[in-house]
Amino acid sequence: MTIREGADAMGDNHPATGDAMALPQGDLGLLDSDTARRLLASTIPARFAYTARDGTPRIVPTWFHWTGEELVMPTFLAAPHVRHAATRLGTLRANPDVAVTIDTEHFPPEVLLVRGRVSISEVDGVVPEYAAAARRYLGDQAAAAYLAQIDRPGTRMARIALRPAWVGLVDFQTRQPSTLGGVAG
Repeated sequence: MTIREGADAMGDNHPATGDAMALPQGDLGLLDSDTARRLLASTIPARFAYTARDGTPRIVPTWFHWTGEELVMPTFLAAPHVRHAATRLGTLRANPDVAVTIDTEHFPPEVLLVRGRVSISEVDGVVPEYAAAARRYLGDQAAAAYLAQIDRPGTRMARIALRPAWVGLVDFQTRQPSTLGGVAG
């Protein structure tokens, strides 16, 4: 079941219009739009924003994998090439509210915005979604070589999974930002 199907079953979405781009900002159904699907399948790094323990904002560019329900952004706890676990893990456990953007550089830009809470689980070895992201970002052959280097005894990863609670989409054609008289939310 997709997030949209679950939201529809709970009555949390507007009636299906057949056009996901007609949905308001915040509606999880925007994930079903062609633009969102294209961005979620792209090799553009996600920009992952959270609040550090000292209250200052942080943004981390990261590989991701969309499962159809979660945006998974794994990171290393231990591996041959890792000196220490990512410090953001403790911060995210204490304050799991995050925002992510995946956006293009071309004009007009396309922007997918996702907000929600992350869950973190620790995994021995390489997280399956990380391997899938490696294949998407690097290609099958380069990913196989890279994964062979890092998937060794002692490799541990944190699976950071964002289940969307709010989705925004701006394409500067049919969906302008609210400051330009477009969609708000």
